[in-house]
Amino acid sequence: MSRFLLPPKPKGFTLIELLVVIAIIAVLMGILLPALQRVRKQAKGAVCKSNLRQIGVAANLYAAVYENYIPRSAEWGGRVRPWFQLFMPLLSQTDMGGDYRTVDTFRCPSYPDRRQTLCYVINGWGSNVGGAGSRMSPLTDCDSPARTIYLADNEDGPWRTIITRATDRDLTRCDVFRPSHLPDSDTQGIGDGRRVARARHRAGSNCLYLDWHVDWVGAAEMTEDMWYFER
Repeated sequence: MSRFLLPPKPKGFTLIELLVVIAIIAVLMGILLPALQRVRKQAKGAVCKSNLRQIGVAANLYAAVYENYIPRSAEWGGRVRPWFQLFMPLLSQTDMGGDYRTVDTFRCPSYPDRRQTLCYVINGWGSNVGGAGSRMSPLTDCDSPARTIYLADNEDGPWRTIITRATDRDLTRCDVFRPSHLPDSDTQGIGDGRRVARARHRAGSNCLYLDWHVDWVGAAEMTEDMWYFER
């Protein structure tokens, strides 16, 4: 009887079965990877918005202590300190020895160069901050805080300096005070080139307003009017 028994089936996968499985995995990866990348970008955008909200809380506390005045410059000179140094004691994160570079709140996780320690630019519009004017402004000078941007994502590019310490000379180029600094500008000069990120988060940037809410603004939708303290 044994000669009429069928031979045992071979164990394991055939080559065709393996190819089918590999093809299915490749299709699933093709479907899932773009979705995972979108989720990752959204997560980084959420961290950026959280950073700006924390800075907004610190700015509000600063204004409450200093007669409603807020800094409008990244400039360092004499006894004057830039805005991020002024806000540092009011943030939930703890600095080490007064070094702002240890505070992650000032870093956007989507900034392409990890050496950048200052990922936001400040509103110096109309205060001559870019020149020899005042580096502080009272909030009462702002006619519409809910429509006025205070901070926005810093642009990256060969014309934008990587800030590594608070005494860097080009720290003064981290304020916004002219139309060519806005994201719809194609100017790439060191002084007059684009400073607000054109496509940091989708096709725009995250912004902190002077009523301390945070919102995304499309590059094509940002106007000069959003930067005026007095309209």
